[in-house]
This record gives sequence, C-alpha cells and structure tokens, in this order.
Amino acid sequence: MDSILVFWNQMVTNPLLFIAVVMTLGVILVNGWTDAPNAIATCVVTRCMPPKAAILMAAVFNFLGVFVMTLLNATVAETITKMVDFGPDPDLAIIALSAALFAIVLWATLAWVFGIPTSESHALIAGLTGSAIAVSGSFSGVNPAEWVKVLYGIGISVGLGFGLGWCVCKLVTVLFRKANRPKTEPFFRGAQIVGAASMAFMHGAQDGQKFMGVVLLCVYMSQGQSLPSDIHIPIWLMVVCSVVMAAGTAMGGKKIIKSVGMDMVKLEKYQGFSADIAAALSLLICSVFSLPVSTTHAKTTSIMGVGAVKRVSAINFGVVKEMVLTWVLTFPGCGLVGFLMTKLFMFIFT
Repeated sequence: MDSILVFWNQMVTNPLLFIAVVMTLGVILVNGWTDAPNAIATCVVTRCMPPKAAILMAAVFNFLGVFVMTLLNATVAETITKMVDFGPDPDLAIIALSAALFAIVLWATLAWVFGIPTSESHALIAGLTGSAIAVSGSFSGVNPAEWVKVLYGIGISVGLGFGLGWCVCKLVTVLFRKANRPKTEPFFRGAQIVGAASMAFMHGAQDGQKFMGVVLLCVYMSQGQSLPSDIHIPIWLMVVCSVVMAAGTAMGGKKIIKSVGMDMVKLEKYQGFSADIAAALSLLICSVFSLPVSTTHAKTTSIMGVGAVKRVSAINFGVVKEMVLTWVLTFPGCGLVGFLMTKLFMFIFT
C-alpha cells in the first residue's frame, strides 16, 4: 500500500476493488464539487481573490491539511473506518461499500442541482450506516461507540461555529471601531486570504482524512482483512485525494460559493475574515478531539454568527431553513438510499 504501483496492481487484479476505489474517488470529486467551496466562498464573494486563484490555493492547503493533520493525528480516519462492519465475506463487503458510495454521489449531486451546500461528511456516514444495516439485516453492523462521536460533532461544531463567529466578529468590530473603514480594506483583504487558507487547510484535515480512510477500508476488505489499530496513510494517497478534490471544486464550486457567501448573509471583508477564522478554529478543536465533523456546518454557522453581530435580521433565514432541512434529511435520506442501493447491488452482483 506504500507504493502506488502495488496499489494499482491490486486494483487491476480485483475488479470489485477497482469499482470501489473509483466510486470513492467519485465521492471525493463530489466533495470538492459541493463541500470544499465552503472554504473559499467568503474570500471569493468579497473579491479578495478571483475564483481560479482561490481554487488553486484551496487545493494546496487541502493537501497540507491532509498531510500535516494525518501525521499529527489520524484518528478522524480511524473513526470512519471503525464506524461500521460489513461482515466477513470480502466480496459482499466490497459490493456493499460500493453501493454506499454510489448512494452518496447520488445524494450529493441532487443537493448540488438545487445549490444547497449539503454535508458530504454526513452523507458518507449515513450511506455507510444504511449499507451496513442492509448487509447485516440489523443494527449489529453499526458500532455505536464510534457513531456517537458524530452526534457530539454535530452539536459541538454548530455551537462553536456560531459562537466563535459572533465572538471573533465582535472582537474585530471593537478593535477597529475607530479605524477609517476604507483604510482597513487592504489589511482585511490579506487577512481574509489567510482565513480562507486556514479553512481549506482544516477542510483537508477533516474531509481528506475521512475519504482516505474509506480507500484504506476498500483495500483491507478486499483482502478479507480487518484494519490495523494504527493506520498508516501513504503520501501518494494524500496527493491523489487533494487533486481530485480540487478538480471537483473547479468543476462545480461556483453554485455553492453563491449560496454560502452571498445568499445567506451579505458580507464585508472584515466579516468574511471573522467567519473563516471562527470556522477554522471550530474544525481544529474538533479534529484535536477526534470528532468527525462537517466543514459545511462549521462554516455556515460561523457566517450566521457573524451576521448576528450587526443584527439578527441580516441573516437570510429562508436560505438557512433550506440548509438546515437538507442537513436534517441527510441522515435518514442518504441512509435509506444507501440501504436500498446495497440491496439492489447485492441482488445484481451476488
């Protein structure tokens, strides 16, 4: 697994593994398409960076986030891989995993069509869970000790995002209350680029680890082996994950950038900076405590917190309602799609 050539040989000699890995790369692409743009949304809409430059920056810092955080703490990837059990049959396990990944791509694509920044993290968790239930015929395929971390992550990331967004923005307004607004523009333009880079870094640290964990899950399951207690993620896999994610952002990111950065709250540069820093801090705290969380939740709630500093009415609750509804529906919706797709795949391929 340390060598990409060894990995490629494993794929071409095992069609089921090949399909599962291609589906995983498809999910990573869709993540870059629908989720990664959250990291650079505020930076683009406040005109601190043009979209192409922001996407390139996001690609670089996504990779750095994956690389650095994996070296320091790879437990987010471990949580994802230990969350479900697809049983002892390696062929059936790979079929079920492929079905779950197909369900995630389908769910995320539908959300993108409507311009709603769904959480691929939650879609991944829901799809895998629905698939594991379909294979086992009960909830025995789900590890509740790991799954409960997801629930903790939802509550903590939403609370931290909104609270830190409000606090950081309030602090900025107090510190710069006597400053000449036009003269602060260059400072906040540069500061917001730093904030967007921080968000991209933490997006890689969170979502990059999750999807690399799924690739490793594919490899070990195809060989009928259980995952080792100490996961080692090779550098070439980090690079592939980052490149595919960046390609997805370049393909379809503008629609999500508009929803997050323009429709929900009208942002000025200092507000965009505050939202980025607050969201990045939220993700960092959750990563340190090994909680798999949604970058979408952290970013959108931090923007809401920033908007609430000026006045609560500055938040477009129509857009917020759409986002919350999508988040709420993701677990049962994508879980059900994962369950049904797994039953269909089992009928076709077994």
